[in-house]
Amino acid sequence: MDELLSEKEQLEQMRTWWSEYGRYVIAGVVIAVGSLVGVNQYNNRTHDAQVAASELYETLAEHVSNGDLAEAESVADELASEFAKTTYVAQSKLAMARLYMDKNQDEDAADALRELLELRGNDELKHIGRLRLARILLYQDKAEDVVALLEQQEASAFAALNSELLGDAYLALGQVEEAGAAYRKALADPAEVPTIDRAIVQMKLSDLPAAVSVHGAEVGVTE
Repeated sequence: MDELLSEKEQLEQMRTWWSEYGRYVIAGVVIAVGSLVGVNQYNNRTHDAQVAASELYETLAEHVSNGDLAEAESVADELASEFAKTTYVAQSKLAMARLYMDKNQDEDAADALRELLELRGNDELKHIGRLRLARILLYQDKAEDVVALLEQQEASAFAALNSELLGDAYLALGQVEEAGAAYRKALADPAEVPTIDRAIVQMKLSDLPAAVSVHGAEVGVTE
């Protein structure tokens, strides 16, 4: 009898607990299920967006390869408006900059790269875009803009190339000592995979006026 009473008491306690806390349990289950469904839906939407953006970028790449400027611009605009949160937008800026340069539209190319630098994230692509923009600015005889663009950049993977372009900009400005220091920094880069042609950078360094010294060493005299 005691055991039976104990079971009844336990059942009654469960009923009491359920009446008091059951709605919270149900709410918790609903929230958990809803969150899971929401995550799955978000992941599916993200995946679908990535696939669609990838296909659109492939179309853009084909237009760029064929030199179809109007078509490429249309696709790039669609990527920017419909898939702004994907990395393909940043890649499209690089692709369009290349096409603009192929069409001798250097200012349009520079604008495309500036737009890339204004995007959120995509740091590696931004480093590439920044260096390509620096080359265009040098082509446009805007050496001061190159210095402003690159002077504070210390990206390790691109440090040597960054320093070489800085050296070119300083040289264009007549700042020969700064140019020599930048070239030496480029040559001293310890990266296992070089990003510069060391022979060319050494030639640039050697061609500087021998009378100018950098850190007490004669520029133009190689060790």
